[in-house]
Amino acid sequence: MEKLSIRGRKTDILLRTMGQEKPVQTYNVSGLQVCSLDGDDFIELPEVFTQPAIPVNSENITCEEDLKQWPYLQAVQLKSISAEVSLLIGVNVPKALEPLKVINSQDKGPYAVLTHLGWIVNGPLGTSPPLDQHGRPQIVANRISVARLEELLVRQYNQDFSELAHQEKAEHSVEDKRFLQIMNESITKKEGHYELRLPFRRDDLHLPNNRKMAEQRALGLKKRLEKDQSFKNDYVNFMNDVFKKGFAEMVPEEQLLRMDGRLWYIPHHGVYHKQKKSIRVVFDCTSSFQGTSLNSELLQGPDLTNTLLGVLLRFRQESVAVMGDIEGMFHQVRIPENDVDFLRFLWWPDGNTNQPLREFRMVVHLFGAVSSPSCANFALRQTAEDNKNKADTSVLATIRHNFYVDDCLKSVPDVSKAITLVQDLKAVCATGGFKLTKWTSNSRAVLASLPSEERAKEIKNIDLERDKLPAERALGMRWDIESDTFFFNITLKEQPHNRRGILSVLNSVYDPLGFLSPVMLSGKKILQELCKMNCGWDEEIPTAHASKWKEWLRELQLISSFRIGRCYKPAGFEVTSAQLHHFCDASEGGYGTVSYLRLTRRYLSADEAK
Repeated sequence: MEKLSIRGRKTDILLRTMGQEKPVQTYNVSGLQVCSLDGDDFIELPEVFTQPAIPVNSENITCEEDLKQWPYLQAVQLKSISAEVSLLIGVNVPKALEPLKVINSQDKGPYAVLTHLGWIVNGPLGTSPPLDQHGRPQIVANRISVARLEELLVRQYNQDFSELAHQEKAEHSVEDKRFLQIMNESITKKEGHYELRLPFRRDDLHLPNNRKMAEQRALGLKKRLEKDQSFKNDYVNFMNDVFKKGFAEMVPEEQLLRMDGRLWYIPHHGVYHKQKKSIRVVFDCTSSFQGTSLNSELLQGPDLTNTLLGVLLRFRQESVAVMGDIEGMFHQVRIPENDVDFLRFLWWPDGNTNQPLREFRMVVHLFGAVSSPSCANFALRQTAEDNKNKADTSVLATIRHNFYVDDCLKSVPDVSKAITLVQDLKAVCATGGFKLTKWTSNSRAVLASLPSEERAKEIKNIDLERDKLPAERALGMRWDIESDTFFFNITLKEQPHNRRGILSVLNSVYDPLGFLSPVMLSGKKILQELCKMNCGWDEEIPTAHASKWKEWLRELQLISSFRIGRCYKPAGFEVTSAQLHHFCDASEGGYGTVSYLRLTRRYLSADEAK
């Protein structure tokens, strides 16, 4: 290949790689592309890692001289390259390695494959490992999931040092300010729903026509639909529901052809929820064509979501707990007509794959766009702002501080206030087009005040007079509603006894409130010791450490009997003052902190007690 065209942005990071204990400089480049030999096709590289030195040089590059002993490869043309090797393209870029032509091997010789980046020659070229006849090393590269390891480590460190992650407010960047400007200037309300523009980075955006790519993805989806009837039924039902609710429409014939670069086709696929086993059709806004994607052109916007920890802590304040959910939150925020063609997609009318593909478009913000969470949260907060002179302050405060994306978790002192709050919340949210549903509560009176169709699925058909209230998930925490306690139901996947497997197990325990910190410390110390010993990620750990790890895993199963009350205080406890007392200590092996909440109460009079 004579010329390699590279476009991208460099970011310096520190990364720990297998076999190295000191950080090395790497480049994690986003938006990097290489062009094909004809220059008409751009291939996106999802991630690129380089190091200051790669154990290969220009002498290791195959040249036409090496192929002379194989006459059947005379059609293979390898241009002479005067450059060192500095970029490795891996098998995670299948487009770059897609075979366009293959010359099969003869007489145990090499074979050649023509790709978008030129010819690749595989097989013996008259050399024998580990060195060739000139003393040059033969290189064998194995790609390991370094990015995955880094992600696991970052998650682990964020759990241990979570102070920054729990800040309720953050400074806005230049991009965040532009996002908010677009939202404030474009927000309108039509037919009871807010309408917000797609927050593009550029006002003069023009995108290439990627319909062919969307067609190829649709054909792949068609094969799966026809192969799995159950999957097809779920998929078609989901899409029919999208059309029924007015979230998508067929593109009118007179608007099909656009040549102004103001349209984009989004591939889609189905994903099943692990717990609910229900399907969600996800629009792949990361799908790239000629070096761009919809998500790369959209501003993500500031994080307007309340912190998970903050919402859970407030959920524990009072004795009566209520929890609800906004139905299809992203889909309740509309897209103006000027932007809807950026959300085109291909589908078969009524899901009949025997019919030709037709063009449709979403008219709402969708699940899969990087901007949708911030747009939806902006619209929800605008609902509170528009009702600030009409609604009770407790309702407005709940909208602003007790929602985590589409989940509402709130606790109040008594049942009557809970019933009133739920009704007022439903009414205020409805003014912004948001429907609150799937309600649950530890109070049977609150549940009885709600129509059965508005209750959570597990509570809809139970007898509130006799049946036991079920367990639910409160932002991932297991909540036994009947006893009003949090508990853990830990199911661990079998993992190898090495550093990689241990790190995976430690990160699989979901405990945002830190109840299990004393238990988790023992497991983390085992990993800490292995790191000090410079054990490889996939290296079998010493017998002594393996025994300690197995024992810790057995003890971890005892957590299933551990329960802790959701509410900080007993029912009817009227607080007159509250104090926090903190204690901490540290050693070479770890650190610990504990906080006590000291509450004092006002004693009720005889009449109040009645």
